[in-house]
Amino acid sequence: MINIERNYESLVVSETSFKHYTYGYSLTKQLNMVDDRLPIVDEEQDVSTPNRQDPQDKDRDSELDFKHVGCCNPASRFHRFLALIFMCLLGFGSYFCYDNPGALQEVFKDELNITTTQFTLIYSIYSWPNIVLCFLGGFLLDRVFGVRLGTNIYLVILLAGQLVFAGGGILGTFWLMIVGRFIFGIGAESLAVAQNNYAVLWFKGKELNMVFGLQLSVARLGSTVNFWVMQPIYDYVKQYYPDNAIGIVMLLAASTCVFSLLCALILGWMDKRAERILRRDINSKGEVAKLSDITTFKITFWMVSVICVAYYVSIFPFIALGKGFFMEKFNLPPEEANNVNSILYLISAVASPLFGFIIDKTGHNVDWIFLAVSSTMGAHSLLTFTMVNPYVGMVIMGLSYSVLASSLWPLVALIVPEYQLGTAYGFCQSIQNLGLAIVTILSGLIVDKSHGDYVWLEVFYLGWLTANTWRRLSRK
Repeated sequence: MINIERNYESLVVSETSFKHYTYGYSLTKQLNMVDDRLPIVDEEQDVSTPNRQDPQDKDRDSELDFKHVGCCNPASRFHRFLALIFMCLLGFGSYFCYDNPGALQEVFKDELNITTTQFTLIYSIYSWPNIVLCFLGGFLLDRVFGVRLGTNIYLVILLAGQLVFAGGGILGTFWLMIVGRFIFGIGAESLAVAQNNYAVLWFKGKELNMVFGLQLSVARLGSTVNFWVMQPIYDYVKQYYPDNAIGIVMLLAASTCVFSLLCALILGWMDKRAERILRRDINSKGEVAKLSDITTFKITFWMVSVICVAYYVSIFPFIALGKGFFMEKFNLPPEEANNVNSILYLISAVASPLFGFIIDKTGHNVDWIFLAVSSTMGAHSLLTFTMVNPYVGMVIMGLSYSVLASSLWPLVALIVPEYQLGTAYGFCQSIQNLGLAIVTILSGLIVDKSHGDYVWLEVFYLGWLTANTWRRLSRK
């Protein structure tokens, strides 16, 4: 047989010429399959297996046959927003279970026979370890796990923590509940980092601001639903299990974590398929994330981190102590004080996606941040120095919070390379937890030292917000 490899390039590319070559049945059959063209074959290629195709490429080609179907095409808007549904639901179980103790505060204290100080330990034990673990969790996403595996791992840790927490409630063992809460916090905060990574991976350069707003909306929806349903569920369970109802209710709440885990598995499959079909390569240069990367982050990243801390410490600690503030300042009954205090979450659940969409269309994220900080200062000032209906100030604060969350977090994706996003978001979460843990303690001390006068507490919060506006004005 004539050496095909040496004479392959001399073949004339036409159907008539093909019929005059008789180098074997297999070659003739292969040539008859082409449309007047020969494939380009390297000299080193073994002609005994022409056009051999990798199984993954075959899968990719078969999947591309459905590219005309919107729901099956990873590049289509419909497919991306289908993924967004699962992306938002990743954190639903986390936020629902996080606020379980808050919805049943008196029940916890009565059934477990604990003091208010011991009750607050349920929340503080969640925050303190995440000063370090969020950063480490984000780094592991970049360097070890990847976003798909990391999301599943963090959700399993989250679920395990909630189960241990429920087990402690069933046994009436408070220390075991604290251990469960500690485990829960490890998974929950790292899961938030993974959720941000998913959002950037699918929506960077498209509708990213709106996506962050939608994620915040679903998160706050989880918190709101928790406050709506936990007390009725507890009252029902109490009829049948009077001795350990609180543990069983916490066990039922764990079902929301299972639901989020199922969403993570579906989203992971969708992401893997999209990566294969679109040949997505988020790190084409082969760069590897390192812990020392934080020393290479631009000054703009550090400014975003400081803004994050300075703003959020004027929101969440205020909400934690808001019920007492509204009862003291406006003489509201406890039920109405709770209603006013929850307005911020309700407003943000509705307004965050809307503001995210607007910011996507207009751009200028930094200007939106400045507007949010300034209007939050106005809301705190109304609540502190006037007797205007407190609903007005809280509505303004809720709208401002929605604007900031929708414009601040996407900025990180514009500053930091994608292979470092987990590390960057993890660091932001870490210093946010540090700020919240410290400022919450300081807020309690200010209220105690001022003998229940919340004016000094509000001045304290206004000082943090003023630092943010001063930084924006000095930039100009």
